[in-house]
Amino acid sequence: MATFPKREPEIIRLAHDISTGLAANPELFPAPPAAPDQGLVLIDAYYQARDASIAKAAESRDANGAKDKAVQAIVDWSKSEINYAVSLFRKNGPKLRLIGWGPRRTPAILPETLPGQVGNLLVQHEGKNAVSLSWRDPLDGGEVAAYRIQRRKPGGDWYDVGTAVSSEVTLYNQDPGVEFEYQVISVNKTGDGAPSNIVRAVL
Repeated sequence: MATFPKREPEIIRLAHDISTGLAANPELFPAPPAAPDQGLVLIDAYYQARDASIAKAAESRDANGAKDKAVQAIVDWSKSEINYAVSLFRKNGPKLRLIGWGPRRTPAILPETLPGQVGNLLVQHEGKNAVSLSWRDPLDGGEVAAYRIQRRKPGGDWYDVGTAVSSEVTLYNQDPGVEFEYQVISVNKTGDGAPSNIVRAVL
């Protein structure tokens, strides 16, 4: 039997699969406990809370409480929808897998698959010789092992300037008074995902 994930990216990915799976198969799941698109609303609320948490990290860690509550809301919603689906199709793995769930399911994301594209790269804070970036984890592709942060002068070549294992990073010792462009690439043992959107900062 599948087990509920514990890591935030996996929780978000499962909630996304549940929401899109329910919406795409209303004839199989006609009366879920809550509207299928509520999962996407909760995911957006999570990202807003997470972005607020990152933006205020330099001042206070209190915003993490809002992010944790947002994650818990997603967990509660996901489990409720899963229980509903299991009550309909307890022994029907293919139908449960339509919403990213099922007994002894084959992982939807294979280790040998390239990671997906990082989304919504933002400059959260610009300071003296430092810049803080945040982004959204890919919702598709293979499991992400790390993120590579790249920088360039507008129109120039990209250079690696940092790595991260979570969806945020602060880069120090950046050249002051120079405009730079930044992008983030998800990586795993198979290779690189597509580059994120580009953001600019002048420190």
